[in-house]
Amino acid sequence: MARHLLRRLVMGLLAPALALGSAVAFAAAPAQAATWNSCDQWGSTTLDGYTLYNDIWGSGAGTQCIWADSGTHWGVTADHPNTGGIKSYPNSKKVVNKPISALSSLTSHYDVTLPSGGAYDTSYDIWDTDYDYEIMLWVNHAGAVGPIGTKQATVSLGGHTWDVYKGDNGANQVFSFLRTSNSTSGSVDVLPILKWLKDTQRWMGDETVGDVQFGFEITSAAGGLDFTANDVSVSAG
Repeated sequence: MARHLLRRLVMGLLAPALALGSAVAFAAAPAQAATWNSCDQWGSTTLDGYTLYNDIWGSGAGTQCIWADSGTHWGVTADHPNTGGIKSYPNSKKVVNKPISALSSLTSHYDVTLPSGGAYDTSYDIWDTDYDYEIMLWVNHAGAVGPIGTKQATVSLGGHTWDVYKGDNGANQVFSFLRTSNSTSGSVDVLPILKWLKDTQRWMGDETVGDVQFGFEITSAAGGLDFTANDVSVSAG
């Protein structure tokens, strides 16, 4: 999961010695005739102001290939075994680099196509520039997956109703907002969520918002499943 930043860094250093690295290196290229594609474990590129990242980071992962026509239209074919634990978080990232108090707006639109099987969540992953806090916004989820921490409240913010969980992974605080009903398209007004964390709950201060990521946090996708971000955009003012 993206929240485990330190574990990702360690796995990046160890990748050449892992069997996972070999499996990914020999994965078949995606069928789409895309502007960019990669089957590399840490495959990444920048398009239209967004960074695309294959991000296969969890233990016991299988193969995964990412493709992109643009920074806002991309997808992934994943074949991860039906076992527990997050295997990957293929995502697109927009960098904001503004304190919460300096933002006049922070909004996003999403439209995704998901498989009928597997275990995953579709989520925003928002980080401050110091990586002290992680804010996850789950717009849908399926299978045996769940957030870090314990439930604190149910709130209506940013155009959606969320169950809010608070916890930590040993490296940073994690605030997870799980939409109370699954959605495959819509818009999220992110700024009121950040202000609620800062001003109402006082769980964090006036943090500088760094990365706003959107992607698919995949636990299992046995047999090869397709996840598509048809149109995902982030706008900050």
